[in-house]
Amino acid sequence: MKEVFVIGHKNPDTDSICSAICYAHLKQVLTGKPHTPCRAGQINPETQYVLHRFNVEPPRFLDSLYPRLSNVQYRKISGISADMSLHRAWDYMTEHNIPTIPIVNEQKYLKGMLTFTDIARFHMEGQDSTALSRAKIKYQNICDVLNGVFLAGNPKQYFSEGRVIVISEDEQDLIRSQDLVILTNASCLQMSALRASCVIINMDTEVSEEILMLTEQLGCVIIRTIMDAYTCVRMLNQAIPVSHIMLTNGIITFQHSDFVSDVKSIVSKKRIPYYPILDDDGKYIGMVSQRNLLDLDKQEVILVDHNEKDQSVDGITSAQITEIIDHHRIDTMETGGPIYFRNQPLGCTATIVTQMYQENGIDIPKQIAGLLCSAIISDTLMFRSPTCTPCDQHTAEWLAKIAEIDIRSHAIEMFRSGPKLDNRSTDEIFHTDYKYYQAKGRRIAISQVTSVSSDELTTLEPRMLSYMQSCLPSSGLAMMFVMLTDIIEENTRLLFVGKNSDKLVKTAFAIDEIDCNCVHLQGVVSRKKQMVLPLMNALEELGMSEN
Repeated sequence: MKEVFVIGHKNPDTDSICSAICYAHLKQVLTGKPHTPCRAGQINPETQYVLHRFNVEPPRFLDSLYPRLSNVQYRKISGISADMSLHRAWDYMTEHNIPTIPIVNEQKYLKGMLTFTDIARFHMEGQDSTALSRAKIKYQNICDVLNGVFLAGNPKQYFSEGRVIVISEDEQDLIRSQDLVILTNASCLQMSALRASCVIINMDTEVSEEILMLTEQLGCVIIRTIMDAYTCVRMLNQAIPVSHIMLTNGIITFQHSDFVSDVKSIVSKKRIPYYPILDDDGKYIGMVSQRNLLDLDKQEVILVDHNEKDQSVDGITSAQITEIIDHHRIDTMETGGPIYFRNQPLGCTATIVTQMYQENGIDIPKQIAGLLCSAIISDTLMFRSPTCTPCDQHTAEWLAKIAEIDIRSHAIEMFRSGPKLDNRSTDEIFHTDYKYYQAKGRRIAISQVTSVSSDELTTLEPRMLSYMQSCLPSSGLAMMFVMLTDIIEENTRLLFVGKNSDKLVKTAFAIDEIDCNCVHLQGVVSRKKQMVLPLMNALEELGMSEN
């Protein structure tokens, strides 16, 4: 059963990570179908603390959802052994209706490739009487293609010297050492065995026990078949092992994790029907054709804590979105069909997830309760954010009882868990919690840095301004903003760069004068409700466009 990914936004915060874990757990309980929590970025120190506190593994990291070969319905056909005869290989390929087959060893590592064309070419080129010994054929292969039975000798030994020769009773002098002899008369078996390494008795001719004992003592392999001499000669070349003619150089292979777009660009320039696919260990797992690449099995995905394409993992449009659980504004995310979309004006996605546990009558385990409560504390800044609702606070208090934690002390430990800002690079600080937004054709980025120390934030101001001014020209953004938010004092110092960014901030927050690309906003702690909305509205009001 194919797994469903549950994933939050890029640059994930605690709500994004915890909601993905908890909703994946709920969906698996409700449906029995595997749901895997995922993340679209690195885990910040606060979230690391929460996961460690409740002994929960981090979600799986996804760098993108662009389709890979693992999403393609490729042919999972088994490879064949290098010892297999051409006869059996042809039958196997015909049975499975595949013109190309991989040759693998016992560990499933690829050793070569074989096609119908290779087999046909080998037979059409014509072979001399030493072709079989040069190919080093196992006697078992010879017996198989002749539908024969062993009367003497070891079937696991190889015919590796001599010629293939057909003799009659009066031609025994033609036999050389180690030849493979096809007899038309069993009466000369004993004399033939004196020199030959293998004797084939055709037409199902009976051989006396006395003669068999003598030939076996000589170490000669004796095979009896119902075929006549002509048929034996014609069939023997089909006993040659595939290793003798298989392609070993210049084989084009793909990893199952390769992007479909990359594979298409290669196979479109070739005239090869099938290509072998290897797993992460380099072992063969299947074959893919150009036609298979058209039959994509889209990855099912559930989005939590966001619904905007820019904030989603790369390649989201290549996936099949089945659900969205969010508490942000609704953007223009397109889906291939109807989906379950739950959007509520609450302070945290984890609050919605908790409600869904309750609505379905599913008990919340202690670990899950701890994650959900932590997410609410984080997203609402311990209920101080204007986005926080009474429902968020009541839900967190209820979850805290299940998790057996004290909200205030747990919140303080969470907010203090990250390394001090002066020990981190400016680039790392900016990208820890930032999001892109777009309006009027202008793309902006808003980063938020939270701390319980006003001195720490004040020291950071010049570093962040200098960083944004140096990055903006090559960023592809119209403007960049950083919120330096003091959780205890409940205020934000807003830093901004970009053409007309000062005019935008004045309009958004009704400020008369601005100095040095920075404003103090008392009571502003929420990016979603107190920053994004005013800035987006101001863009519309001022009619600012990319032109």
